[in-house]
Amino acid sequence: MSRPLEGLLVVSLEQAVAAPMCTCRLADAGARVIKIERPEGDFGRYYDKLVHGECSYFVWLNRGKQSVVLDLTKAEDKALLGAMIARADVFVQNLKPGAVGKLGFPINKLREKHPRLICCSITGYGDTGPLAQRKAYDMLIQAESGLASITGTVEPSRVGVSVCDIASGMNAYEAVLEALIGRQRTGEGAELSISMFDAMADWMAVPLLQQEAGAPPRRVGLAHTSIAPYGAFRSRDGVDVLISIQSDREWRVLAEKVLGDAALAADPAFATNVDRVKRRSDTDGKVGSVFAAHDADALEQKLAAADIAFARVNSPADLGHHPHLRRITVGTPTGPVSYPAPAEQHASSARRYGPVPALGAHTEKVRAEFSALVPSPLVGEGREGGR
Repeated sequence: MSRPLEGLLVVSLEQAVAAPMCTCRLADAGARVIKIERPEGDFGRYYDKLVHGECSYFVWLNRGKQSVVLDLTKAEDKALLGAMIARADVFVQNLKPGAVGKLGFPINKLREKHPRLICCSITGYGDTGPLAQRKAYDMLIQAESGLASITGTVEPSRVGVSVCDIASGMNAYEAVLEALIGRQRTGEGAELSISMFDAMADWMAVPLLQQEAGAPPRRVGLAHTSIAPYGAFRSRDGVDVLISIQSDREWRVLAEKVLGDAALAADPAFATNVDRVKRRSDTDGKVGSVFAAHDADALEQKLAAADIAFARVNSPADLGHHPHLRRITVGTPTGPVSYPAPAEQHASSARRYGPVPALGAHTEKVRAEFSALVPSPLVGEGREGGR
């Protein structure tokens, strides 16, 4: 079965996580993605060597791409990149602010020269504003956006996965898809700018609204700042079981059917979520004492019978054996790797996923393909300059 983006060419001057996240999804959907790497490679290749010598981040985000090594200090390689961009439908880049322009590829000029081209830039803080030129990485944006201040228990904490990178990468993917639809209607490409800070500020809308309403959110670990009971409670056999009570009706069901306390279910002091949040310590105490007297399996049976939402607080090891975990297997230069599948499922067909490329694996093939499109004066100039 053909995939929706087959026939489209994406050229990406990318590194680390955010842009590779975007282009990975484009590749999954069938686009041809040429990943331009510096001679030493995307530094995302070297964060760790935990996947039989490959980096866990890299094998997750670079399946299905072609790796082409270019030295953009050389005129010949700049000309080759220019030829690729001239043929491309989409150009993605997440170099440090201003770098792509200094290399000779300012986005506004690319758009003037190639009206159908969709250019997507991912930066820390966008193109304007006092921090526009500042380098930015995921944890820095977690801190700057306020996310770290509401995460953890005692002190600000990093969310355990790169949420700012992932959010901005997925925002970029969405924006590119919108631009492709728009181009189909108008024939015009687009200039897209995705800010990691904007991506996380959007996710921080509720905490900010709470702050500005005079109820600043607090770090509460696995509890919920606005709902009680909503959190993890330890069973007699030492399992953390998390419950989520979304309505006053569910509270009454929990109290009567799971906690076995009809009087508590009817107690006006705990009748509304506002009351329970005010008495969070008492509310959680009543739940916790019952949970501590029962083993997890028995608790889960009661919660399921009462139709109360719950979950175990699992580790990554537990995820690896979870009955709902779907996996894909992709090739890498050192052998196949199995890891979680993308969230979307396609009922009509099984989606295929390309291998993770070795550094420069496609350089010669792509160079041969595009070198004929390089204007001859530039080719000659580049060869002289490269000697």
